[in-house]
Order: sequence, then C-alpha cells, then structure tokens
Amino acid sequence: MLRHLGTKRTYLHNVKLASLLGITAGFINAAGFLAFGVLTTNVTGHAALFSEGIVMQQWQTVRVIALWMLLFLAGAFISSLILSRVGKNRQYSYVIPIVIEIIVLLGVALLGHKYDNSPIAKEIFAGSLLFAMGLQNSLVSMVSGSVVRTTHLTGTFTDLGIELAQYIQRKPEDRPAISIRIKLHSAIISFFLFGALVGSYLFRLYNFYAFLVPVIILVYTLVYDVFRITLKRYYRHLKTHGE
Repeated sequence: MLRHLGTKRTYLHNVKLASLLGITAGFINAAGFLAFGVLTTNVTGHAALFSEGIVMQQWQTVRVIALWMLLFLAGAFISSLILSRVGKNRQYSYVIPIVIEIIVLLGVALLGHKYDNSPIAKEIFAGSLLFAMGLQNSLVSMVSGSVVRTTHLTGTFTDLGIELAQYIQRKPEDRPAISIRIKLHSAIISFFLFGALVGSYLFRLYNFYAFLVPVIILVYTLVYDVFRITLKRYYRHLKTHGE
C-alpha cells in the first residue's frame, strides 16, 4: 500500500491508500471542525481569513492563521525530507511520518478534554492537526506519485470533472484508462465523505476520544504494510536456504 513507489504502484495499491487515509483525513476534517471550529486538513480557507485579518488589522488573527499555515507547510516539509533522506532502507521510511501523526492524534484524543475554548489551547490543538495533515498529504502524494491526495477534495473534484469530460469525448479504446482514473478519484471522494460522516457522528458521542479511531486506522496501516514486508522476506529467506 505504502511501500510501492512510482511505476511499481497499481490501481489496487492506490485504492487501498485512498480508502484508509482518505477516511482518516475526512474524519479529522469533520471532528476537528466540531472540536475547534477550524478546518484542519487544508489551508485554502485560511488564506482568505489571513487576508481578511490583514485588511481589518486584526493582527492576533493574522498571527494565529499564519502559524497554522506554516505548521501545515512544516508537516509537508518534514514528511518529504524523511521520505527522501532518512534511512538506507526506504521501504520503511514512510513509518516515521505516520508514527508522528499517530502521536499527534493521540495527544488530541487524550488531552483534548482540557480544551476550554481558550485561544492558546485552540492554537495548539488545531495547529497540531494541521501539522499532522501536512505530514499525511505530503506522504501520500510522494508515495503515489501525486496520483492520490487525501486531505482535501478541491483538486480531486477538478480531476474528476476533467476525466468525465475526457471519457465522453475520447475514442472507445482510450476510455478504459480514463475509467480507472475516474474510479480512483470517485473512491477518494467517497472515502473522505464517509470519514467525515463517521467523524461527525463519533465526536458528538465520544468527544475528543473519537480521535482514537484515526489512530487505530493508522496503526492498522502500518501493521499491514510492515508485517507483509517482513513476512515476504522471511519466506524468501526460507526458500533461499532451503535450496
């Protein structure tokens, strides 16, 4: 799911990636908004608020939003740096950004009850989620070769609209490849929306403890990939020594 890079990736790999991490992003987007009144999976809306704050000379708002945008950028930068530079065995380099994301979400789940609408607490908790989503967005984009993005839907809806138009206009022999892309982008949108629905529902029931759900999904993602790599190497070792 995450260990395959570039041309080694298949449609199935990308769908698995879109399903698990798309649900995670949708969940955090909805639950984060209910918790803090802040969109925590992208910075598009924050750019408008940042501009409005400057025009209205609301410098405290400008400072906070600038911090949030920088935290998203920092998450993307750190994830990219880890994937590009850390470790000789790059098959496992994706583990580090996901572990960092898990730690951030655990912090929100276990400490979020201390949030009392104070501005400082809002800065910290919302900022940490933006940082985590920057990590995830960069990770997914690099692993999939920019085919899959899970933290926002703007580009995905745009791609889907273009592909639907291409499917109608192109020759029948070109349509199978376009159809695969349409299915993938439809899956990303569906899983994100499903995650958002589940996140909204569970947050209303369990408050901040609901953030344990994306933690479980991310842990499963790691265990699934690392276990399969280890198992394959074990069988390869047995086969080599058996011969």
